[in-house]
Amino acid sequence: MPIPSLPRRQVLAAGAGALLGAALPAAAQPGRATSRPLMVAQIFDTSTAQQDVSKDFLIGSRAAWQDINAKGGVRGRPVQHLSIEVDGTPASLQAALATVRDNPACVCLSGTAGDPVATQLAGLLRHEQLGIAHVAPWLQNSSLDVDERTFPIFAARQEQIGHALKSLTVMGVQEIGAVYASSREYELYHADLERIAGEFKLKLQSFRADGELVRLGQRLTQSTPAILLFVGGTPELVQFTQGLDKQSRQRYVVALADVNLQTMVQMGASRHTPVIATQAVPMVNAALPVVRAYRETLGRLFDEPPTPLSLAGFIAARYTFEVLSDVDGAMTRQSALAAFQRRGAVDVGGYRIAFNPQRRSATYVTQSMLTADGRVVG
Repeated sequence: MPIPSLPRRQVLAAGAGALLGAALPAAAQPGRATSRPLMVAQIFDTSTAQQDVSKDFLIGSRAAWQDINAKGGVRGRPVQHLSIEVDGTPASLQAALATVRDNPACVCLSGTAGDPVATQLAGLLRHEQLGIAHVAPWLQNSSLDVDERTFPIFAARQEQIGHALKSLTVMGVQEIGAVYASSREYELYHADLERIAGEFKLKLQSFRADGELVRLGQRLTQSTPAILLFVGGTPELVQFTQGLDKQSRQRYVVALADVNLQTMVQMGASRHTPVIATQAVPMVNAALPVVRAYRETLGRLFDEPPTPLSLAGFIAARYTFEVLSDVDGAMTRQSALAAFQRRGAVDVGGYRIAFNPQRRSATYVTQSMLTADGRVVG
């Protein structure tokens, strides 16, 4: 029976145990294998800025693990998918990591969401020298030096921005604006955007909203570039586009993969400003085997529409499954880490993962568009 859909905030407020039936031992669920389960933990951030990203990513992972268990688990062992909620604070993340560290049944971390927590967790694992694999996190931070514990498989902001700017240069654009939702985004990504824009010979004007997103949208002048690259989350982008409603000049906004176009429609984004969003996964209507499997599984288990972020969560779990299925000998935290550290190329139903010398697999970027009449295309 499909699991009924809940509003995003209600789903996340319900907590890890209520959200994920898969957090119970899979052996206790009907139709599952009865051998001793292994545990995979997923940390997700329910802070205001990240809850929409986390909710979708988590649903995709949950769907994948339930489907994997229904088909026999990992080498005949069911997977206990333990979700751990954090609130974005360092103390909350420390407590979550302690839960994982102190449970020897947990063989790896998979699909940490969203980016700030994934970045912090990678740093904590390095600092504590904890020997556990941190697999397929939603790690958008381009500047993080990836070590031998973290295995990013999705394109980071640098690749997304490069893809977007390359598309704009093909269109003959010579100048763009960069809108930062807050000073934090500006500090983290301004230098990268300036460098990448320079590589494409584009002039870049920068704007910091500092919380005044509607007002910033309202006060842009005719000299402001028509194409604006937005660095921030979905709620902030909605506010910014509402401010753009007051502008007489047509604007086009390019957002990055943290933005959920379907949520923008629900939140009342401007109907006058087209928004183009990069994404680090295939289109949700693509014919790739992994995307078809995702749509079928999501439709069977959840009353939720397909989204790029839940597809990313699905792919994260499937990649984790593929590597765990290849572990040599007994399944332990150490043997799982060794399997991931080989960083071999893996084809997840047409989504190819192959790591570069910087220990990232980050070449897949596509784009979709929220049109002025409220449709998502691409």
